[in-house]
Amino acid sequence: MQGQVFKIHSDFYYVNSNNTTYECKLRENIKKQKIDVWVGDNVEFEDGAITSLVKRKNQIRRPHVANIDTLLVVSALKEPELDLIQLNRYLIFAKYYNVQTAICFNKEDLEENLGFEKDIMKLYSDLGYDIFFTSAKEETGILPLRKYLKGKLTAFAGASGVGKSTLINVLTGENLRKTNVVSDKTKRGTHTTRHVEIVEKDNMKIVDTPGFSQVPFDFLTPEELVKLFDDIYVYTSGCKFSNCLHRNEVNCAVIENKDKIGTLRYESYLKFLEEALEYREKIKTISIKKEANFKEHQGKFAPKISTKKREDSRRKVKQTILDELN
Repeated sequence: MQGQVFKIHSDFYYVNSNNTTYECKLRENIKKQKIDVWVGDNVEFEDGAITSLVKRKNQIRRPHVANIDTLLVVSALKEPELDLIQLNRYLIFAKYYNVQTAICFNKEDLEENLGFEKDIMKLYSDLGYDIFFTSAKEETGILPLRKYLKGKLTAFAGASGVGKSTLINVLTGENLRKTNVVSDKTKRGTHTTRHVEIVEKDNMKIVDTPGFSQVPFDFLTPEELVKLFDDIYVYTSGCKFSNCLHRNEVNCAVIENKDKIGTLRYESYLKFLEEALEYREKIKTISIKKEANFKEHQGKFAPKISTKKREDSRRKVKQTILDELN
């Protein structure tokens, strides 16, 4: 049989097939091959055991979700304060995985600066994102968002406290997810969602995910990173140097056109660039160590024999020859 994993708890995988839920474990061959099974995965199963994984159309590694149609990045306009650099982090992360992404600015009832909303609407709509302004508390802006979610498997992502779980409860009309408030002391959200799970209601499939604040770009090179910023990459062909990092180099077309790029978008790039540069140094160090400890012959790597071991080997050969002569 075939079904979709909608929840994982401990070592149990809950699979939905033809509106029936099956509690499954992983078969030993899956474990031995070290195949990861995530929420959203389509799987083959029989007799309470998942036997194989159907090829994914996409995946996101934080949180672990597969086969989604859209990632909805939820940000609060207030409580906690809107952090556009953090928002850009989510957007670039999703772009890396080539997942369609939309943005929801929640807690609109707390934001009085409508001009500010228009500015961020223009910035991100020009980048091609669908944008929604909602107030889960006042239940405003819900209908357009619900219409957008129909027929899709959508993962909600965002920092703790931005109102993802509350928004899901309002969208579905049920108290399906536990909610909490922002801490008065830290002004930050507290974790209410502990695991990833698909919630299905009225032809909507929604994945609520645990809130997280950092997705470090310690897996990208600077060259890969800049390509994920469409509004910056468009100018890079005009740079004088092919290895330009677009931060303080001379004759940098990006810097020359900085007024056409959102200030916080450029600041986000610079912040993420530092992480990418650390990653590049890391892989360079690994490469140097590999070169020091291995030798290459006809495209194959073999461990180098240390000088000490070679000397021991020569002494042994010399002694053998002397023994034979005597």
